[in-house]
Amino acid sequence: MAATIRPDPVLVQAVIAGALSFAHLHDLAEASGQSGWKAWAYPVSVDLLLVAAWRRLRTARRDRSAWTWFVIALGASLGANIATAGLLDLHQVPAWLRILVAGWPALAFLGGTLLVHSPKAMPVELVTEEPAAPGVALHRTDDPAPAPELAPAPDPEAPPAPAPVKPAATAPIVPAALLDHARKLADAHHASTGSPMPADTLAARLGLPAETTRAITTQLQLT
Repeated sequence: MAATIRPDPVLVQAVIAGALSFAHLHDLAEASGQSGWKAWAYPVSVDLLLVAAWRRLRTARRDRSAWTWFVIALGASLGANIATAGLLDLHQVPAWLRILVAGWPALAFLGGTLLVHSPKAMPVELVTEEPAAPGVALHRTDDPAPAPELAPAPDPEAPPAPAPVKPAATAPIVPAALLDHARKLADAHHASTGSPMPADTLAARLGLPAETTRAITTQLQLT
């Protein structure tokens, strides 16, 4: 089945308006002394500047430069339409209008260069606010653990604390029978030699560890 071609009324209206504006610009340029291909180049220059400014406005609505050149190109097109509507004698164009027409190429070149090479602003549609961070509930049903207490800082002017004293080693417990046996050996040695028995001699006679022999010697000296 063949597709039915339906003309778009908006597109048809745009073609008609563009063709009329193009013809008016050509007639005004030709009346101002621009003959031949130069008269045809003027409407092309105006329309290209108008399209370039409009494309720039689509991506940067707040660009003042794009708005300025859009208004200038639109004014040139509307001015040509009004001037050729019978309000101006095309056979006697005033000097100021001839000067404007002659200086238009340089003005259009400047506007096109600025529109193409100037940095583009960020589109308005892309500027969005950052989402707010989700709220954190501060209410707690359980009791938080208490913070550990910190030890106070030492006073630099206070005297140094004394070093801790190590507790004395506990003497081994000596059985009473062993103590009596050692006392007999010491008494016998004192009776035969007339002097107390040395600790090493007692240790050799008993065959006991040094700690136990030392404890026995201490107790024999105290009793």
